[in-house]
Amino acid sequence: MTDFGAIDALIAGAKKEVPLPPAEERRTLREELNVSRAQLAQALGVSPSTIGGWESGRDPGGEVREKYAYFLEGAKTKLAVEAEVTEEAEEALAEEPGDEVRAGAVEAVDQDLDVDVLATPQSCVLCGQPARYQVAGFAQHLDPAECGTAEPAQTREPAAAQEPAARTAPRRDGPSGRQGPPGRGVKVVPVGRRLKTADAPDLIGSAVAATLVEHAGDVEAATKALVRRAIPDAMALLDHSRKGGRYDVVAHPWLPDVLRKQSARGADQIWEARPKWARPELPHGEHEVTALDVNGAYLSALKTHLPLGQLEHSTGNHHDRRRAGVHLITPPDWDHDAYLPNPIGSRDEPGPLWVTEPTLRLLLRVSGPKYGLCDPPEIHESWTSGATEGLLEKFRVTLKDARDRAITEDDEVTLEYVKAMYSKFVSTLGESNYNRELYRTDWMHLIRSQAFANLWWKAHRAYDEGLMVVRAMGTDELHVIGDWRAVFDEGRAVTEVKIKDVYTVGTPDLHDEGAD
Repeated sequence: MTDFGAIDALIAGAKKEVPLPPAEERRTLREELNVSRAQLAQALGVSPSTIGGWESGRDPGGEVREKYAYFLEGAKTKLAVEAEVTEEAEEALAEEPGDEVRAGAVEAVDQDLDVDVLATPQSCVLCGQPARYQVAGFAQHLDPAECGTAEPAQTREPAAAQEPAARTAPRRDGPSGRQGPPGRGVKVVPVGRRLKTADAPDLIGSAVAATLVEHAGDVEAATKALVRRAIPDAMALLDHSRKGGRYDVVAHPWLPDVLRKQSARGADQIWEARPKWARPELPHGEHEVTALDVNGAYLSALKTHLPLGQLEHSTGNHHDRRRAGVHLITPPDWDHDAYLPNPIGSRDEPGPLWVTEPTLRLLLRVSGPKYGLCDPPEIHESWTSGATEGLLEKFRVTLKDARDRAITEDDEVTLEYVKAMYSKFVSTLGESNYNRELYRTDWMHLIRSQAFANLWWKAHRAYDEGLMVVRAMGTDELHVIGDWRAVFDEGRAVTEVKIKDVYTVGTPDLHDEGAD
């Protein structure tokens, strides 16, 4: 009997996992409620990227699964009620005359919809100005004369605010020909379709201002504090810039062995093509060399083809430009080391190697008919996923604009803060204890390699424009002989270069002096 009792207890305590709706429906429900990933993540005690993973097909387990299912079911119920209220409001509007007085409108609203008087005015979901009434759970103006959206059509914002029916109840011309009846004035806005302000908050500027206040204007202390929080702030900025994005990202994908460290302190098998090249010989005589510093190398490299989902394996000597990842290749011979660095960087070991998408694309381009500098690489196998070049574009542009403003305004606090944000963002994309939002080791390698590829193209441009390329180092250092200002713009912008050093190499040709 004891055994049967244990079995009965096991059966009684067992329960199936709570069912979840399909992944695409999960995201729709959240967005229709106008709830951000960050808000939901905070409520569930997880990270925003984890929410993104659930909305891309991964399923949570345990207690958090039950909480997530509770949210989704509640969202579905709320949206169904809101849709019903919207339908009733539209039917009521269709039956009412267009010139009721405001008092009658409020009374009719009280009968048809859930209208409350707010103790403290809140922002109207249509115009953003203070409103004293709450309709179906949302602050709104009852009188169109008080609502900013009641302005003539030619003076309103033309984009989202003028979409008919999708955002407001149907409008009818009143007796005076105005848009919208002067009486009823209630516009029920379905959840998730509320108008949003065009201007995004300045997260960087507000963080700098708040930190300076916190440290009583001490620039050095504020800068140190901002640099210390650069990683979480960068991830928050990334999450904000991804709102409404077309693509979902798998934030913690399974990694193939080539992307795993071979030992605790070792490296994985990916070759980033870091250049460490110096011209083997210079012409006789004395030469003035200018060491140029490429600005914002990693910032510019954020614009690269990044894989969205989990990497998938494939074999064969074929490259799909719609995908990105890492590739095992046999690189071609390079016969131009006397005046240009090798696109795969300084590598002495022969044979196949794993390279990133930027390196492969660079090799394919320089081996093509336009340049013809080498043979095409041979691709043996690949780990790739569907990709886009614009995944981090809003994030990059926000950082770039903040950097440009800081330089213009001589704001060293913001400048150091922004630099730390994009450099630490890249360096912690791997398995880092400082960044648990994204574990994309492949992204880290791809962005770094893109920076190296960008430097290679600058070296090629210098060579193509008649300069003598002397050295290419890391991501941002290019040494040249000649009138470099005729080739590159000087300055601190990311499209410009600045002087890092000027030095002399070689000795005067004494033979020529004696002949004179």
